[in-house]
Amino acid sequence: MWKWVNQWAKPERLYHLCGRLLAPIAVAGLAALLLGWSWGFGFAPADYQQGNSYRIMYIHVPAAMWSMGIYAAMAIAAFTGLVWQMKMADLVAAAMAPIGAVFTFIALVTGSAWGKPMWGTWWIWDARLTSELVLLFLYLGAIALYQSFDDRRTAGRAAGILILVGVVNLPIIHFSVQWWNTLHQGSSGLLQQAIAPSMRTPLRWAILGYLLVFVALTLMRLRNLILFTERHRPWVSDVAQGGRKA
Repeated sequence: MWKWVNQWAKPERLYHLCGRLLAPIAVAGLAALLLGWSWGFGFAPADYQQGNSYRIMYIHVPAAMWSMGIYAAMAIAAFTGLVWQMKMADLVAAAMAPIGAVFTFIALVTGSAWGKPMWGTWWIWDARLTSELVLLFLYLGAIALYQSFDDRRTAGRAAGILILVGVVNLPIIHFSVQWWNTLHQGSSGLLQQAIAPSMRTPLRWAILGYLLVFVALTLMRLRNLILFTERHRPWVSDVAQGGRKA
């Protein structure tokens, strides 16, 4: 298996693999997202307590979930890059970072919008909100480190160390509603089993849509990063010439 991983970790092969996977994953992601949002916003029943204001969860919950999931994936890539010195692992983490930052920003903004009618304020230094804000700063810190060094290996090591240190924040985010007395509502369960089926099904489609859109965006960014880092290689010139001919 390790031999197979090393084969696909070669820049040229990984670039072409990303290209083959990109279109079907993007189409599937947009379809799942459209289904989840149209179902959730248009056909799911109103909540008996929150009315229609709860519908923002179809934007907020997937963004909040994958803000942590993306960071965990970045940590795995960063660990692989630091331990086995795989350049492509560093590029994978770098490709994910801006997407994770955007998801975290969406989670914070929609969480504030949801909290206004529930709590009577846009923001409070609640444990869940504060730890999610820290996650955004970790993403921004990693992005800054990737851009701060001309040497990609040095940048990857510096960002990788920060990412791995920041992993401690993930359980804090997840368990904050249990460890502290917070205004944020409790967890609905790993599979959202605490939510009524008529509301849960479109939410699951939205969660799947967010995941697939994230993967598609990562593949796009990874292709661009590979081309940039390998720009002096002959195969990149062949790709560029093929694109001009097309």
